[in-house]
Amino acid sequence: MRYHHSGKFPQKRHTIFKSDDDKFYYEQLFGTEGFHGISSLLYHIHRPTQIRSISEPKDVTPKIAVAKNVTPRMFKGMNVTAEDDFLESRKVMMLNSDLKMGLAKPRKSPDYFYKNAECDELFFVHEGSGTLKTFVGNLEFSVGDYLIIPRGTIYQMDFHTEKNVFLFIESHSPIYTPKRYRNEFGQLLEHSPFCERDIVPPTFVEPIDEKGNFLIKVKKENQVWDFIYATHPFDVVGWDGYFYPFKFNIKNFEPITGRVHLPPPIHQTFEAHNFVVCSFCARMYDYHPQAIPAPYNHSNIDSDEVLFYTEGDFMSRNHIDLMDFTLHPGGIVHGPHPGAMERSIGKKSTEEYAVMVDPFRPFQLTEEAIKVEDPTYKTSWLDKEENQLEDRSQE
Repeated sequence: MRYHHSGKFPQKRHTIFKSDDDKFYYEQLFGTEGFHGISSLLYHIHRPTQIRSISEPKDVTPKIAVAKNVTPRMFKGMNVTAEDDFLESRKVMMLNSDLKMGLAKPRKSPDYFYKNAECDELFFVHEGSGTLKTFVGNLEFSVGDYLIIPRGTIYQMDFHTEKNVFLFIESHSPIYTPKRYRNEFGQLLEHSPFCERDIVPPTFVEPIDEKGNFLIKVKKENQVWDFIYATHPFDVVGWDGYFYPFKFNIKNFEPITGRVHLPPPIHQTFEAHNFVVCSFCARMYDYHPQAIPAPYNHSNIDSDEVLFYTEGDFMSRNHIDLMDFTLHPGGIVHGPHPGAMERSIGKKSTEEYAVMVDPFRPFQLTEEAIKVEDPTYKTSWLDKEENQLEDRSQE
């Protein structure tokens, strides 16, 4: 992250700051990891603490269907149920103690505000467009955008379309750009596959000075509470710091290529505690005269591997549709489907796009995932003759 500022704020932090009509503005420290991590200072027209009421909580704990998994699996994202409500549309499919991830298909813009009080959130826009409205400004989003929303951000989604599809992640640790792409001052290095120009901060909007009853749904520990506040949460007149939501489009990722096949870490885009997010993008294939562009078989000893297919034809897989998830558990060897290695030889480039998530603790699977699983995936590497025998054994 880099320093950013919008609106008006005092020259010195933690000092008196008043409006033109001599009314106090109220300072808020917005940050993470106690007072050690990155933060921003926000200045509100009203005290941001004026709670009128808090409801009884609604439990949203995901229901585990498979607690321990060694099976390669594929989940048909096109079959995930769409919902009118933004929060109800978020179907958690995989989780561990570090993160939850799944697919959301919201149809309508919510009339409430939302705050995740314990997790950073990542949304990848597979389909749809809209405006992410937050208390530090707005972000217009469309297909291919990653939206990174730090924990504690009060926001509201305004969808411009009725059909919206998001891959989402809730992370119990902050989501950052990879440390190996940055120097000791935090600047992205020359060999990084993206730069600061590709990272878009919120656009400042004029503060809303309103009193009334404002519903903010707050999530923490798998519970959602309805908070009613006495003032509009978007009353920030200015802010500065390093902690804010931002967007990054997958097509601004500049792939790293080589003469022979390079491993998945070259695609890394974000990192958090015990997991990484990678972007597979359109790129030139390996250019050694005898290169095999398809990935070699490997067993991912230290992590599960999840791929979400968002655009193009993924060359290492057969029978993959857009919005599919594939899960390959750590320690179990996997690789290209039959024929994929041979098809890749001599190819010069690919137009595929996919998001990969590698968690370093095994994923548990939820009932929402099992609802849309393709049970034939685990045997899809069998040779044709073996597949025929397998089909007959199932009769």
